[in-house]
Amino acid sequence: MEVNINELKRSKLYSEELGISLKRNNDEELFKWFLASILFGARISETIAKNTYKTFEKYKLLNPEKIVKAGWDFLVNPIMREGGYVRYDGKTSTQILRNCQTLLKEYRGSLKTLHEEAENSDDLENKLLCFYGVGPVTVNIFLRELRPFWRKSDPEPLPIVKKVARRCGINLDNYNRKSLTFVRIEAGLIRLRKEIKRC
Repeated sequence: MEVNINELKRSKLYSEELGISLKRNNDEELFKWFLASILFGARISETIAKNTYKTFEKYKLLNPEKIVKAGWDFLVNPIMREGGYVRYDGKTSTQILRNCQTLLKEYRGSLKTLHEEAENSDDLENKLLCFYGVGPVTVNIFLRELRPFWRKSDPEPLPIVKKVARRCGINLDNYNRKSLTFVRIEAGLIRLRKEIKRC
């Protein structure tokens, strides 16, 4: 499959699509990306994940305290319903609510604190895996775009990313995994995965 590597290097990050600025590296932007990562990691389409994130934004529910205060019923309807959920709305609402409570209880609502308390990359991933319903894919979604900004953030690219890279003739080892260029290539390869499946 023919791919323009220079176009891949200019790929928009998923966080950028949502207007989240990870380079600011503050708790407000980090939490927005954590919330979006949980949605992207759920069994729903990317479109529904983005729409649901935008619904959280519309109702100004972009920090853990406000989400906990809003409560489960409000998350199910209007948030999930307006986002386009028809299944898993209760499950995802429970997951987000519990994770906000954990973040507040364990890390005083701060993902920066979570990063600081992690001993290394593996410990950082393990701490994130302790959140309710958060598996390896969600952890990867959250951490891969933070590689250039968080010292301990360096997840292994997903198998699908490596597979698409091979099919496109791209050697990922030629790039510094902590660079923004690598992260943009990775985001571009993730978007190409559907086209590869059609080949």
